[in-house]
Amino acid sequence: MTKSIDFYFDFISPYSYLAYKRISILKNLKINYRPILLGGLHKLGGITAPAFNERKMKNMKNDCELIAKKNNIEFKWNTKFPVNSLLIMRGYLTLDKEFKKKYFDDCFDAYWKNNIDVSIEKNINEILKSCKIDKDIFFKNINDQKIKDELRELTNLAFEKDIFGAPTFVINNKLFWGQDRLDYALDEYNS
Repeated sequence: MTKSIDFYFDFISPYSYLAYKRISILKNLKINYRPILLGGLHKLGGITAPAFNERKMKNMKNDCELIAKKNNIEFKWNTKFPVNSLLIMRGYLTLDKEFKKKYFDDCFDAYWKNNIDVSIEKNINEILKSCKIDKDIFFKNINDQKIKDELRELTNLAFEKDIFGAPTFVINNKLFWGQDRLDYALDEYNS
């Protein structure tokens, strides 16, 4: 059986972005990308997100900038943080495999590198254009009840696995929460 790491993410999570940038340069690593709606996950767990606590927010911003600098990752704190990621998260679920990597990169970079509000349709359209994704089909698909239910179910399943934040890595039924636990997840992968 081939090992793999489940990577639970939300595009508006700065720590998911930082972890993804580190993962994306690794070779021979099998990753299962598991989209979740972080706001929904927090609601299920009764968690107040750091974005809504002034002291945590200040520390989180500084922390992310330190991590990005240490790892040579282009990063700019988004001035619109947090935004609703519902549309772009649903969008990830609608795409054929051939479009997912570019969409993944472009959504993360738009928000965490280029300071773009990814909750606005005009900005989403620019991402879709860059990815060569038909915007009419995209918006039709993200409003399909099946896709809405799928994202809700993926978030609920994550909660049932005791996942409470993003990023979270799961390998060999072991949970590693936070971008700072990526090395531990990789150790488990390589064991």
